[in-house]
Amino acid sequence: MSSPEVSTLCAAFARSSQRHAGREFLRYHDGNAWQSVTYDDFAVRVQKLSSAFVALGLPPGDRLAILSENRLEWALTDYAAMSAGIVTVPLYPTLPAVQIAYILRDSGACGIVVSTAAQADKIDEIRSDCPDLKLVVSMDTFEGERATQVRSLADLEAGAANDAASLGEVTARSESATPSDVLTLIYTSGTTGNPKGVILTHDNFLSNVASGLEALEITPDDVFLSFLPLCHVFERMAGHFLPMYSGAAIAYSRGLRYLVNELKEVSPTVMACVPRFYESLQERILKSIESAPAARQRIFHWAMAQGRRKSRAVQDKSWLGPIASAKHAIAQKLVFHKLQDTVGGRLRYFVSGGAPLARSTAEFFHAAGILILEGYGLTETSPVISVNRERNFRFGTVGPAINGVEVRIADDGEILSRGRHIMQGYFKLPEETVAVLDPDGWFHTGDLGELDPDGFLRITGRKKNLIKLSNGKYVAPEPIENALKASTYIAEAVVFGDAQKVAGALIVPSFPALEEHAQQQELPSDRAALVAHPSVRKLYRQEVDRLTPDLADFEKVRILLIADREFTIESGELTPTLKVKRREVLAAYADQIADLYAGVD
Repeated sequence: MSSPEVSTLCAAFARSSQRHAGREFLRYHDGNAWQSVTYDDFAVRVQKLSSAFVALGLPPGDRLAILSENRLEWALTDYAAMSAGIVTVPLYPTLPAVQIAYILRDSGACGIVVSTAAQADKIDEIRSDCPDLKLVVSMDTFEGERATQVRSLADLEAGAANDAASLGEVTARSESATPSDVLTLIYTSGTTGNPKGVILTHDNFLSNVASGLEALEITPDDVFLSFLPLCHVFERMAGHFLPMYSGAAIAYSRGLRYLVNELKEVSPTVMACVPRFYESLQERILKSIESAPAARQRIFHWAMAQGRRKSRAVQDKSWLGPIASAKHAIAQKLVFHKLQDTVGGRLRYFVSGGAPLARSTAEFFHAAGILILEGYGLTETSPVISVNRERNFRFGTVGPAINGVEVRIADDGEILSRGRHIMQGYFKLPEETVAVLDPDGWFHTGDLGELDPDGFLRITGRKKNLIKLSNGKYVAPEPIENALKASTYIAEAVVFGDAQKVAGALIVPSFPALEEHAQQQELPSDRAALVAHPSVRKLYRQEVDRLTPDLADFEKVRILLIADREFTIESGELTPTLKVKRREVLAAYADQIADLYAGVD
């Protein structure tokens, strides 16, 4: 990199604040219009809030939780805590009070910054169960009795404006920060058991940011749309620290209901998201085409054919030819520019992470001129291990390892990684730490994968999720599940069959698509009756067989169980990042699955 090296995120933030002083750093919507904050103005506010934390008696190393949606104050709190040497504990705003209480107790958090009255209510409910919690601060300003109980960030900033001693202490703490200082405790989503606090340092993140920039080539002219929760390590690195380090701008989304308009209003050049977003967008596009006039459908499918030809040429680094190029130009004018406009018209690429992306989805969007770069990593790896590049990508893989990151495949197929990006361990869990970090520094990811001759990594499954059939054959559920979710009619799929003769799948329908189909076929509207209807069962049997034709005979899904409701976070079947809690789901449907197997010869 051409810029001088910095050894901590405090130093990186100070450098960016000076170098890009008058440039836009953050953009947020106040309910009426988009508002902008420059790097230097933001830095002044961070210094005030950081000095307020010092004045409140928070020493370096104390833990401060953040319970909030993505917003300007989230970033203020994070950078202010970092500047004062305080360790942040980010929490998903969707978490129920009981799970928040567990993390607050486990981390020993002395304080928490909440966004709204609704989040403050959760803390009121559990405060007596969190003996270390002494301080509650709100991002919103409350009125009445609650205003006397909970201080606001605005009050803290205002009160610290002239506190020279605290301001001086902040400067001293920030300048004395070291690469090995703990920056944050990020609690894993907990797909199995209680979440564990992952200890990450300045150097963990900084090494990942620097290598990520080399792979993704971000510049100060880039604009990020921040949609994923900032409490998730993927967004924290890719949509928070990385753009700050490079002098780019970040716009905060207000959530899914606003996202379509925000993409057009913000016109981002880069956006990170999870596969479900891209799959839903693809479904919406295809659904709109299905209901379009026949002529428009023909034009769309013709254009997609030209797009797929161009996509293959780009991937093969081959010449498209003048006739094919002319056809693609027509397709771009008739169809693709409209799709590109729906994501703002300036997008260089999306980045996908957090779960496997269906290859068919990546190929669909690339044919339409929208590139999705899939990457791979974990909370324990800060998070990026590998990612596809803008000019070097391979669909169906998660790309080559980024610089400074070692990857190898163990004898049993497990992906191992080593480097500065690897966590320091699990908070207060030495045995669990030793179980995943071997003496040579290799982190055992628990994922199974393959490296092709060019170094591109492909994820083949999750080690602990392997299903062993009664005949001794192993079935990796994830590739099958990802294939099934390519169906318009399938929202989620969970493959099962451990110790059984054959594999089965629990299917969660995409109810909007299924219910539209039901109306056309005059089927029952009640969901329980609908999923039990013979024609619906036949539909899903056909979809499963259509989408998994190349499976080995022992891998084929022989048994189907169709759920009559969606999985939700509230029901405990999804994590806050919308990953399926496999163990909880299979336990909830255990009796129905057992009944199905009782009828298998």
